[in-house]
Amino acid sequence: RTGTFVLQGNAKLLIKNCDILQLENGNISFELKQDILITDNRIEAITASTGQPVDTEETTTIDAQGLLAIPGLINGHAHTPMVLFRGMIEDVSVETWFNDYVFPLETNLTAEDVYWGALLGIAEMIECGVTCVADHYFFMDQVAEAVRDSGMRANLVWAVFGHQGQAKLDETSRFVERWQGAAGGRITTWLGPHADYTTGPDYLRLTAQRAHELKVGIHIHVSETAQQVQLSLDQYDATPVRVLAETGVLDVPTILAHCVFPTPQDIALLADCPTAIAHAPKTYLKLGLTQTAPVMRFRQADIPVALASDGAGSSNTLDILEQMRLMALTRKQAAGDPTAMTIYEILDTAFSGGAALMQQSDHLGQIAPGKLADIALIRQDGVHNFPRFNPAANLVYSTRSADVDTVICNGKLLMKNRQLLTIDKVKVKQEITARLDRLSQRTSGKKIAVYPA
Repeated sequence: RTGTFVLQGNAKLLIKNCDILQLENGNISFELKQDILITDNRIEAITASTGQPVDTEETTTIDAQGLLAIPGLINGHAHTPMVLFRGMIEDVSVETWFNDYVFPLETNLTAEDVYWGALLGIAEMIECGVTCVADHYFFMDQVAEAVRDSGMRANLVWAVFGHQGQAKLDETSRFVERWQGAAGGRITTWLGPHADYTTGPDYLRLTAQRAHELKVGIHIHVSETAQQVQLSLDQYDATPVRVLAETGVLDVPTILAHCVFPTPQDIALLADCPTAIAHAPKTYLKLGLTQTAPVMRFRQADIPVALASDGAGSSNTLDILEQMRLMALTRKQAAGDPTAMTIYEILDTAFSGGAALMQQSDHLGQIAPGKLADIALIRQDGVHNFPRFNPAANLVYSTRSADVDTVICNGKLLMKNRQLLTIDKVKVKQEITARLDRLSQRTSGKKIAVYPA
């Protein structure tokens, strides 16, 4: 394909004279005028900036004066290629959204559609400061190719429905084996049963057994609506979370997408499992759910929570800064307490929570020597960020995705001065434009699955 550029860069990258956000033991601090030295894909050293230029053949230097360095943002649950359907499905119920739009439209997808859709979504995420995504979709070989070509980091799962049978589980297991550790370790792969309501206990049990055999985790939707929880109680006399526990799903590392309506018993159960919650408040608000997930109760139970965009079919953007702000505001409103969800807790969810969800707490979520070099540099000079009495508050409540200036993943530059270096946006838009008429057609009675109404 001619839609991407080859990743380039020297063995060493020096970010000069930046400010660095640090979170530790409940405290937020900013290290001012610092140099970050990156060797290969890791941070080698952080030192006070001397202001002296560095000009060697093996070192690329970035002048970051006035920029704030933050850990690359992590998108804990997305359907990245769904950007192909952005704005196509609005002002409908959850049941209509699935059965009349999403599931019929997704029957139109080809592998090539998914590749170009993934590149479009990845371009958007990079421009928003996202360096890592947990993606849950179809034709995942092509998503993996887009991740490899773009320089992004990702945990990838191939979404599977119970009616597709063991043959599909076998196919996706081969995908796991093909791509595990690929792209210089930037790609990890797990299994992806769609949801408890589209797979059923027997299929979940089979999937959990396969995950054990492959030594991988599972990424699944759960307890998205109150109606789903009631349906599970009616069918199995157990909540969706309890069904996952009884079928062995929660015995392996899991990403639970949404989990908006857990019971207190569910939360106590999850506290003893290697799991994390992917929280996408914009989707919950748009679909008119009566609440968003109980983030603080999860955190109090030491269950990691990460921010997520969900798919652009429901949330319209893949902007994690937007999701961060919405999480903060909805939590304060739900509690009726302006002191709820402090700035530290918000940022800790964005960074440490995302790293824990990816099972990479030792490598991601912090700018420190030895960590993987996934970094976003943020402009702080916009009028909406002035004055800077509280840079942390500005980051949470004022910063826009357009303030993201430079993005580094695995030690390689993906964007510099708002210019994407690994993705040709013009080519991507041309490829997608040529597909839109076909992708927007809905055929009566044709859908990939059925959402239980």
